[in-house]
Amino acid sequence: MPSVPPLSIRQQLHPLLHQWAERIEATWQRYLDLSPYQLPDEFGYIEGRLEGQKLIIENRCYQTPQFRKLHLEIARVGDRLDILHCVMFPRPEYALPMFGTDIVGARGQISAAIADLSPISQDRILPSGYRADLSALPHSNFSQPRDLPNWGDIFSEFCLFVRPMDSEEETMFLDRAGAFLAIHCQQAIAAHPVSVKEQSQVLAGQRYYCEKQQRNDKTRRVLESAFGTEWADRYMTTVLFDLPE
Repeated sequence: MPSVPPLSIRQQLHPLLHQWAERIEATWQRYLDLSPYQLPDEFGYIEGRLEGQKLIIENRCYQTPQFRKLHLEIARVGDRLDILHCVMFPRPEYALPMFGTDIVGARGQISAAIADLSPISQDRILPSGYRADLSALPHSNFSQPRDLPNWGDIFSEFCLFVRPMDSEEETMFLDRAGAFLAIHCQQAIAAHPVSVKEQSQVLAGQRYYCEKQQRNDKTRRVLESAFGTEWADRYMTTVLFDLPE
């Protein structure tokens, strides 16, 4: 039997993660025609132990005419680690980038916050409409930009990856990442389906994105420590970064 979830842990998260989770879902509801996406029961609400502390993972998933899966995950390890993870997986009929965002908070401080629209084309360049809208956004100057991982060729030139140092920079992250998300939703609902031939290229780009994301050793190590290697591999490949059929 799956675990019966208590009240959501969302209220217990660092305020930036809580606010970003709320804004993501509000933006989806504003722009997109949402319907439920059914995860396996065992993956909706998950409890485990990590280094002696309780680990809770909550997943919410939706689908729309343009997206086969909208996935929002929040996780909390005791009172020392908060995690938000979100990816929007377009249907292969639409040549849309991959929107992804993650925030990691440790002991009340944000150590990393990232948001991007990752291109899926072979040249790794976003469509012209996205480039125009993103280029028009006000410039944001963060005091501690972060370096991308060595597998980070999937990210765009507009990728926002920072360590917000105070509440002002947290608000800057929310505003800029929120603009990325709104642009993506607006572009998606205006997009037209592509040909069958182009769909194979879309799928190839999405597979490349998912395969690179699955190389995230930090995520895998946490999951393996809490649930074991076999479970972690299944979660990585069926929930976090499932490859389109």
